[in-house]
Amino acid sequence: MDKIKKFIKFVLTAFAAAFLLSWIIYFFNLDMKASVHLKKLMDKVYDMRKRDRRL
Repeated sequence: MDKIKKFIKFVLTAFAAAFLLSWIIYFFNLDMKASVHLKKLMDKVYDMRKRDRRL
């Protein structure tokens, strides 16, 4: 019985932590802020590619 209580407590704590983390990301719009930085990085990689400019 004690193991079951520990497991339930662990699961509830994990869900609460995941909810809190996702709420913080949503509230401060961190996903869109991170995507701006990733786009800059991906643009650098894209611009380094050699291109075939023949018609």
